[in-house]
Amino acid sequence: MATLGPVQLLTIEFGPDAAFEGRVLQELAVLEGKGQIRVLDVLFLQKEIDGDTVGLNYEAEGMGETVEALLGLTPRFPDSTRGAPEYGPGTRAFGFTPRDLRALAEELLPGTAAAFVLLEHLWAKPLREAIRDAGGLPVAEGFLTPQALAPVAAELLATTQTIDDLTAAQQATGRLTARTG
Repeated sequence: MATLGPVQLLTIEFGPDAAFEGRVLQELAVLEGKGQIRVLDVLFLQKEIDGDTVGLNYEAEGMGETVEALLGLTPRFPDSTRGAPEYGPGTRAFGFTPRDLRALAEELLPGTAAAFVLLEHLWAKPLREAIRDAGGLPVAEGFLTPQALAPVAAELLATTQTIDDLTAAQQATGRLTARTG
């Protein structure tokens, strides 16, 4: 039976002067090629000056339909929680709610565009399984803002530099092989 890793909706807003050169998609392809993520769906939306929201064409037919449904832009899937994981009494789910998802598209400013990328984090599947097998339940997650990291930023930078230096030294002596794709 196939299992699904943690799924994230990454939303990237682009201003009126954004340069769409394909670099973001290239980086996603690199991560996908390394087996770290799987891109499940991509939707590009643009909010015109008059307030109308239009979808921008992407590579494949059907691409964007799942994200459109998540954002409430199409009634492609029934509004149902069937199949949603049960966490049991006394626990709380975290992340985007259906209302939050609809607001993402509605709050797009006129003259801007947004890319909505639905990602499965393949690297996290074994971690998720280990947490569940141990009887654990994640209660919060999220990327930390620069403001949240500010009190420990210097220590984190020093730690990453030390790890990078040690890894480089081990590679140089042949005790560690470089990881590739």
